[in-house]
Amino acid sequence: MRFALWMVSVILLIPAPAQAWNRPGHMVTAAIMYDVLKHEHPDSIPKIVAILREHPQYDVHWAHKIAAIPNMTDENKDIYLFMLAARWPDDIRKDSEYDHPEWHYINLPYHPPGHAPSDQQPHAPKEDNIVRAFELNKSRAKTGSAAERAVAICWLMHLIGDCHQPLHTSNLYSKEYPQGDHGGNLFYIRGRENSEPIGLHKFWDDLIIGTDRFQSVHNEATQLRLRPEFAKDKLNELQSTNFEHWIKDESFKLVDSAVYRHGTLKGGTTKENAQVLPEDYPKAVKHIAERRVVLAGYRMADVVRQAAE
Repeated sequence: MRFALWMVSVILLIPAPAQAWNRPGHMVTAAIMYDVLKHEHPDSIPKIVAILREHPQYDVHWAHKIAAIPNMTDENKDIYLFMLAARWPDDIRKDSEYDHPEWHYINLPYHPPGHAPSDQQPHAPKEDNIVRAFELNKSRAKTGSAAERAVAICWLMHLIGDCHQPLHTSNLYSKEYPQGDHGGNLFYIRGRENSEPIGLHKFWDDLIIGTDRFQSVHNEATQLRLRPEFAKDKLNELQSTNFEHWIKDESFKLVDSAVYRHGTLKGGTTKENAQVLPEDYPKAVKHIAERRVVLAGYRMADVVRQAAE
């Protein structure tokens, strides 16, 4: 009995696998993608839907969920399919056939200014990372079998979402984190003085939305897309179509400037010494996260449309 309790305590201390954003967040991005395609390339939607219906787990993961929502229009069924496809790589965690945990991120070493350096050499990013996964699935989406194309489209949707969450691009190294903070998973904070301690990564994952109800996700996506500051002509970043650029010149730069605030953000190395976030932090980073999600939706529309041709 004591051994069992000890094992449970050990498991609870292991950081949860990174996922960006949370599953509902990925669904929001996919709904934005749908709306972009509807207004700019409506002919591409039935092509993408046809590919996704060839997915080897369509019946297992999606068909019953779509059928379970009453009075769904045909358009809403397609939107929901897009949402489910974008979150699928998180839904199949630990599925030995399809899961690729290292595809979701790349650990670019980050050294916060003003902190004593780690006394150990930072680890180079693993070869099997989000950049390699993107290129691999981009190719499969064009040349694979019907089932392979469907799986690859899901991964493309998901990876584009992942790469826009800054903490999927970094590993902070310092004297306190000689092995890195694992993308903020080991950098413990509290949202408020009396709130539960969580990893900074999870805090960012949950910035967009906390429910996966279809209508709530759809409403959130619509509201974000219609925000004046997120109009397409206001998103200068869209000039870049390079996946690595989105990571290194956008998300990774935000790691320093927005996530860790040039090394001034305080966090704990354990839940017991988690630090309270600055009062202005949640509002400031939520706006950044929302912009990243909208950018991801636009870029997802372009990439997936081209892959489905």
